[in-house]
Amino acid sequence: MKAHKINDSIYALHADVRTEDLFEGIWPIPDGVSLNSYLVKGDKVALIDLVRDWGGAPAALEAGLSQAGVKLADVDYLVLNHLEPDHTGWLADYRRLNPKVKILATAKGVALVKSFYKVEDGLQAVKDGDELDLGKGMVLKFIEAPNVHWPETMVTFEPSSGTLFSCDAFGSFGMLGDRVFDDEFSSLEHERFESEALRYYANIVSSFGAFVKKAIDKVSGLGIKVVAPSHGMVWRREPMKIVQRYAKYASYLDGGREKEVCVIWGSMYGNTEIGLKAVLEGIESEGVPFSMHRVPNEDLSYILADAYKSEGILVAMPTYEYKMFPPMAYALDILARKHVKGRSALRIGSWGWVGGAEKEYEEALQGLKWDPLPSVEWAGVPDDAVLARLRSSGAELARKVKAAK
Repeated sequence: MKAHKINDSIYALHADVRTEDLFEGIWPIPDGVSLNSYLVKGDKVALIDLVRDWGGAPAALEAGLSQAGVKLADVDYLVLNHLEPDHTGWLADYRRLNPKVKILATAKGVALVKSFYKVEDGLQAVKDGDELDLGKGMVLKFIEAPNVHWPETMVTFEPSSGTLFSCDAFGSFGMLGDRVFDDEFSSLEHERFESEALRYYANIVSSFGAFVKKAIDKVSGLGIKVVAPSHGMVWRREPMKIVQRYAKYASYLDGGREKEVCVIWGSMYGNTEIGLKAVLEGIESEGVPFSMHRVPNEDLSYILADAYKSEGILVAMPTYEYKMFPPMAYALDILARKHVKGRSALRIGSWGWVGGAEKEYEEALQGLKWDPLPSVEWAGVPDDAVLARLRSSGAELARKVKAAK
């Protein structure tokens, strides 16, 4: 990959990774992901964030550095904003290639360098407001942003160019190809990246919305002209667009969510599906949009994105061996872990010889803190009376969603 010039002293270097691996061992990335590092050249040379040995990323990084006239051994400072291994996994190997490089991270980041990579020397802990003068007008300012999304996280700001090196903050899934800047992508491509940014946020960052808000408040007065994350495009034409997008995502934690319903459903032999169609008729009657996700057919990564932004949740599942349909139990566990809380909710479902799913669902609600409508359950195939009740419940859920603040 080529080096992409942000200005005469700053370059974006990226590797596209296409893999069947799951991101964090959980989340699918069918369109891959970019691993972005950044080169800042003054009298001294700094590399901001690294890569892991994944999909040829080290070779791509070396090639990008070479295009910018820098060898791996020429780097004086390695700034690690975040120690998660997708940004640091190649650190021990790189240190052997460049033993003189000084590694900068927060105090908690330095501790992780020692525990993850057994590097003990050449480490420098930096704190909020510390600066590194590289010469020729290039100064790096370090700003701690804990729990976005690991506790050691910081961001780095270069004031003369207004470039914010934000690591996982303001990132997205998806490969970039030969382009990296927001003004190089079409509106259709931006729509895809917006969808992948939401999925990235919901999958990776959503548990830490309060900390995202604090970080945004912290950097909002810096005079940002470029947002340079470690995954996804570099924003130079509209740098605040991705910041505002993340602020919106963070606000979903406390309210102000989209007035729509995320439908999560599973059906063994079609009886729950029959009931679901009636509920959807009720939702449609109120003009509320909805997204549809079937478990276990669809990966939870995509379900989580829609659930995270939606004010309403519809759970449709049968009883399975006296308990919840197992894929739905897993889905609700993930939603609780990712703090998809406070939603208006409705649960429906059929049962065969006996019920039981409702009891386990009610237990799950304690962690989710949803505002539930009365569940609708039935034996076997729903009759006309049950179908009428389901339509009514769907309409009631839609009205609650519309009325939410």
